[in-house]
Amino acid sequence: MKKWTMYGGLVLVLLLVAAGGLAYWLGMREEAVPAPARADASALIERGRYLAQVGNCAGCHTARGGQPYAGGTPIPTPFGALYGPNITPDAQTGIGSWSAEDFWRALHEGKGPGGKLLYPAFPYTEYTRMPREDVDALYAYLRTVAPVRQASRPPALTWPYDQRALLAGWRALNFRAGVYQPDPTQSVQWNRGRYLVQGPGHCAACHAPRDALGATQDGARLPGGVIPVLHWYAPPLNSDALRGLGTWSAADIAALLRHGMATPSVATGPMAEVVLGSTQHLTEADAQAIGLYLKSLPPAVALPDSKRAPTASVMSLGERLYSQHCASCHQANGRGSGQDWPPLAMNSSVTAISALNVIHMVLDGGFAPATAANPRPHGMPPFGPFMDDNDIAAVVTYIRSSWGNNAGAVTPLEVKRARQDARP
Repeated sequence: MKKWTMYGGLVLVLLLVAAGGLAYWLGMREEAVPAPARADASALIERGRYLAQVGNCAGCHTARGGQPYAGGTPIPTPFGALYGPNITPDAQTGIGSWSAEDFWRALHEGKGPGGKLLYPAFPYTEYTRMPREDVDALYAYLRTVAPVRQASRPPALTWPYDQRALLAGWRALNFRAGVYQPDPTQSVQWNRGRYLVQGPGHCAACHAPRDALGATQDGARLPGGVIPVLHWYAPPLNSDALRGLGTWSAADIAALLRHGMATPSVATGPMAEVVLGSTQHLTEADAQAIGLYLKSLPPAVALPDSKRAPTASVMSLGERLYSQHCASCHQANGRGSGQDWPPLAMNSSVTAISALNVIHMVLDGGFAPATAANPRPHGMPPFGPFMDDNDIAAVVTYIRSSWGNNAGAVTPLEVKRARQDARP
């Protein structure tokens, strides 16, 4: 019996070693590098400039008050902080010594020079869909920015997430390299929208939930999810009529992306930053293509209905507070006034599964992004300093339960947690 037990243990060890070796191979394998793009140099640089804006590269690689693309931007994660590296063409501290092939491997394979595994906060899981000509264009553009001698700040992750070698296992489970392949059954415009959403735009980074190891789930259908650490809710970008974009037109979506405002709603929170630094620079054709594609996405699987019915006393208090503080802009009927004061009635941001965005806006206020079409946006004042958690819960409950909205009640505890999450 002992002999068979020993043999069984040995077989188990060998199987574990084999499984570990397979996972390592899956996580480290590479595809052949395609031939470089052939294009006019000035056209390639201009194309790269546009792609840098579409991908919002400056959002992670330009610190507030810092030099463009010199890095240092903190990227908070549940596992600790990462910092956007220097991607200027400085030879010592940036990517000046990188070849075009090195840059291709970083975006397509998620590997730096020498095979160094990159953390997936850098969205190579989406950038892998970019073809060589787009990657080369982005590389050509970054070679034109001013070089900055500034060392990249190392990650500050907790153990064991600071062990970079473990990324091989994460990649084996969650990453497959592959350039975007157009769907021949769809139009050129639809395919362009899909590519921008799934590739350089990396919309799934916010609009899809993440598992315990930070991998996006169901990214193709963009079902929405709470953004880790930031505690804002990125709503579904599918055709769900109640919580997604089902009541929006493709033109509405394009308007929000380019102008930060549309008839159904305005961009707030993290999305306002994305519009400011990225999507306002989309061409009209690309914005319309994104709208067309998102309108084609089917609703995600319906989640269990867990909303709480509001009590009469809470609704009465909420109505009084709304009349006092909100109705002058958003109107007593919740229909708003033009695009400066958006409607709250049947607004998908208001009726979302999560009430986080409405709570944050009432607590902290905010502005729509300043864009070419709306250079001086109206702002909403913060009510958190003079309204307690009970009052804010009541007014948010009233907003989410009036004028045809049926999103359910909000508790003072939810407001308290949001207040704590907003603190630096």
